[in-house]
Amino acid sequence: MTNSSAPRIAIIGAGPGGLTCARILQQHGIAATVHERDASRSARGQGGTLDMHPDSGQDALRQAGLLEGFLALARPEGRQMRLVGRDGSVLFDAVPPEAGTEDGNPEIDRGQLRDLLLDSLDPGTVHWGHKLAHVEPLTASTHHRLHFADGTTTEADLVIGADGAWSQVRRLLSDATPVYTGVTFVETGLDQADTRHPALASLTGDGTMMALDDNRGFVAQRNSHQHIRVYIGMRTDENWYRKAGVDLAAEGAVREALLEEFTGWSRDLLGFITATDTGYVNRPLYALPVPHAWRRTPGLTLLGDAAHLMSPFSGMGANLAMLDGADLARALIDNTAVDDAVRAYENLLLPRSREAAEGAAEGIDSAFAPDSAAQVLAHMSQNH
Repeated sequence: MTNSSAPRIAIIGAGPGGLTCARILQQHGIAATVHERDASRSARGQGGTLDMHPDSGQDALRQAGLLEGFLALARPEGRQMRLVGRDGSVLFDAVPPEAGTEDGNPEIDRGQLRDLLLDSLDPGTVHWGHKLAHVEPLTASTHHRLHFADGTTTEADLVIGADGAWSQVRRLLSDATPVYTGVTFVETGLDQADTRHPALASLTGDGTMMALDDNRGFVAQRNSHQHIRVYIGMRTDENWYRKAGVDLAAEGAVREALLEEFTGWSRDLLGFITATDTGYVNRPLYALPVPHAWRRTPGLTLLGDAAHLMSPFSGMGANLAMLDGADLARALIDNTAVDDAVRAYENLLLPRSREAAEGAAEGIDSAFAPDSAAQVLAHMSQNH
């Protein structure tokens, strides 16, 4: 696709996948506009840490010319994986070997990754504060008109839905909606963990610590700047707090309810509940049905969570989103017609996202089962 024949491309959502797509297109002289609902890049936190896989996330960064920048920020020590029993004993501990950062799946904070991608784009690429209200098909062509909550509109030859779990763009392509996985995380965190919470920091290690048993568990992840992000997980009703009569805004009530859920667990592990520096955020986990495919519609496509929302127990969400973005950009570069490019891209996307989503469903079912510790220990031992 030459610059003179380049379509008007609108990417909805400034997550890793959408930004990767925009970056690679710009490298090849093809303009794309990213529309993001956040008011600015600093409007909200970007979440925890990500491990970038060589054949997906790192490959996408390489295509975007950003691998060197990633390597300068990445934490290879974050690859440590530790499994702990409910009594606090260490059942498995895989410490990464001394090697180059590019080996294995080094970690990076989500915010650092997003900044790396944002800083690589041409000024003005991202239109902040552009919450998509709806997409209007134009009858005279395959073009679409985008209507935003602030009253503005724009037209595009290709609309790329990179707008996450509750995608507006997906509604034009698919009737599928995310369903509750049966597992809820309550997120909390520890600040200046090595100095203020040394015992919990030591138990976490340099990477990820999981303590799993009987449909419950803790996942503690090292972030940069001595922060540890903690997910307290339960296989439970989606509205567990209502049934327990708990107001999620009442920190003390949430703490007591969680302690009740983890009766009999090690006092060391219960510290991940009681030592919070950030309060508690309720995060039920959702996933799209597997397989998820959609009606091929001229001028529309999806990437990332909009296309294949899955549980975090695949470790593939952001990696796949970035690979999606890279593959879609490459298809648009290599094909003269937009429809041909989208067809080629979706032929790659759909089979691999089905495989990853099936793995994610198996992963969360293993992690939150009556014998979860034994299942996860067997999986870790086999894969390390």
